[in-house]
Parts: sequence; structure tokens; C-alpha cells
Amino acid sequence: MQDLAIRIEKPADAGEVLAIVEAAGADSRTLEIVGGGTKRGIGSARPADAILSLEKMNAVIDYAPEELVLTAQPGVTLAELERLVAAKGQMLPFEPPHLTRLLAVKGKPTLGGALAANLSGPRRIRAGAARDHFLGFSAVTGRGEAMKAGGKVVKNVTGYDLSKLLAGSWGTLAVLTEVTIKVLPAARTETTLLLFGLDDRRACQAMGLAMNAPMELSGAAHLPMAAAARKPLKGQMPVTALRLEGFEASVASRAESLAAALRDFGRAERLDAGHSRDFWAQIREVEAFQADPRPLWRISVPPASGWRVAEALEGDVLYDWAGGLVWALSEADVRPAVRAVGGHATLYKGTGAAFEPLTGALAALSARVKAAFDPAGLFNPGRLGDA
Repeated sequence: MQDLAIRIEKPADAGEVLAIVEAAGADSRTLEIVGGGTKRGIGSARPADAILSLEKMNAVIDYAPEELVLTAQPGVTLAELERLVAAKGQMLPFEPPHLTRLLAVKGKPTLGGALAANLSGPRRIRAGAARDHFLGFSAVTGRGEAMKAGGKVVKNVTGYDLSKLLAGSWGTLAVLTEVTIKVLPAARTETTLLLFGLDDRRACQAMGLAMNAPMELSGAAHLPMAAAARKPLKGQMPVTALRLEGFEASVASRAESLAAALRDFGRAERLDAGHSRDFWAQIREVEAFQADPRPLWRISVPPASGWRVAEALEGDVLYDWAGGLVWALSEADVRPAVRAVGGHATLYKGTGAAFEPLTGALAALSARVKAAFDPAGLFNPGRLGDA
């Protein structure tokens, strides 16, 4: 449990962040970097000497809707950004999940936290991951150096794409002080086709066929019986869902064509726009698994192999990203089955190593990167464990 007396630093700007990191380096004090604090329970972090909270660095610095670019401090909440861009008919294309109920936390997820964890929602299969929309940043390294990388346009990267390096680093390399992301126009409407009664293997086949058809899906998920029967869906059979977004005429035409292409998998029923949005919010937030006390794994695998992982382990699963993302409730270590199909797993709830242990050349490369950015190990000590 975190020491209640631990010092909490709350800088208001990049200059204050730099001063805090410089002082920590001089005194050999470690820092836990947090935004909204909603993901502090993921990973095996050791107690730090102080907490560096970015909650006061929560301003939107520049938003140019006509350029599809937004710059903000890392502590701005996802909810605020979603409201801001929605007012201009736009969206965060990587559809970041909040996961507060899933992780049973009370904080508010932030943009910096979503990028640091590289979290993406169902739209990843079409729009790409969080890192693909991370254009640039300012940060302070563990060396006590202020740095900038990337910029405010998409085609500006020369040399190393450091934005992608920081995405998914979980605050272990640098403290973000400003980030620039790409936004996109929101879809005018959406619909979801539902197929019922498919087993996991057959569902993955249906999703694979749909993804390879010229229909431009923006979501493909499967809830086996155990997941479909839970709240909020309370279904009576497995459900396979395929989302289409865009202009109304285009969505209607593509939905009809997709239903015809999938006729061998059964009759497809259709959700209207409102019910479709509600359904995908439930998938994004993994609502079916929120109240379950079992360990929760987030598994990334080749989409065609998702069902093989579930077949090899004991527990309940839910598929997103056309089978490429598997949420699994299981008491067992799922990693052997995941490695067998070329994937990796992260333990989001439960005890044990949260992140996939690295070995060989990959471990050596990771160590060199860490040494380049934070040689004294000031930031989030032990957060990634053996990774």
C-alpha cells in the first residue's frame, strides 16, 4: 500500500517538472509519474520516494479543427477532450478506453496516461493504435533534460519516431509535458450487424471474412456465451458484432452487402445508431467482466489465432479487434498459450508479473533505451518488472 505520508509534487508547467526531476536526480530520489492515477495498479512498481502528479497540467494549448490537430498538456482528461472535439464534429480516432469501472478506480483517465499505455479501443482495426495518432511531444528525461520530438503535422518525422517509443513505455522513460495528437471527423452515423450462436472459431472466421471484404469495418467483436450472458447484455447465446460507420447512405449500402457476404454464418440483425454506440461503449470498457474477481488478462495475438488461445486456457474470454485482442478471466498463467501463437499478454488485474518478460536481444535493446533516457532509474521504478 502506498505510504500516505509520501511527498506529492504537483507541477503546473514544464519548467516546474524540470526542476523537480533535476532535484530528484541530484538527491537520487525516485519518482512515480501519474496522471489521473487510474492505472497505478497495473504492473509491479516499487514504492517511489515521491509522486510526480500531472493533474494540474490539464490545459488544452491549441486546437485547430480545420487542421485535425490538437495540442494539450498530459493531465487533460479524456472526458474533457471527447466533449471538446465532439462539439466540432470530430473524435479521438483511437477511441481510448477509460477502464475505471473495470479496474475499480475513482480517478479520471488522462490523455497522457492513454498515450503512455498506448491504449486503443475497438476502432483500432480501422483507424490504428494510439501511437499512430501521437504526432509530437515535449518531455523531461531522467537525465534532467528537456526535449521535443515530432510536431504538429503528420508528415514531419525525420530520424527516430520518438513518439512511438514513448507510447507504451508506461512513464518509465520520460515525463510528458505537452502532447500533440491527430483527430478525425466523427462518423455521421453507424450501425452494427449482429450474428448469433457462433462458436469462437466460427466467429473468428466470420470476423476475418468481414475484415477482408471491401466494407470498411470500424469494429469487430465476439462475446461467447459466458460473456454475452452477463450484464449489461444479458444475452441467451453468443453474439458476434460488426460495426460500420460513415454517411447514412454508405452505411446502409455496406451493411446490406456485408449481411449478404456473411449469409453462410446465419441471419444478421441490425442495431440502429444509438444502440450501436451503447454496445461498443460496453465492448470498449469490457463491461461484461467488470465485477468478476478473477485475474484479468489483456492478450494481443494475430486475429485468426484468438480462438486458439481461448481453447487452450480455462476461463472466460471476450474478443475485440476481430480476434486480435482477447480479454481473458483466468486463474492460470495464460502466457504459454499466448506465446504459442506469437502473441503477448498483460495482467491487468491480479498478482504476478503484469508485463511480458523480455529476453535476449529484445531485453538488451530495452535496457539500452532505458539507459539513454533514464540511466539512474528515477521514473516508475520496477513498473515494467522484467520487461
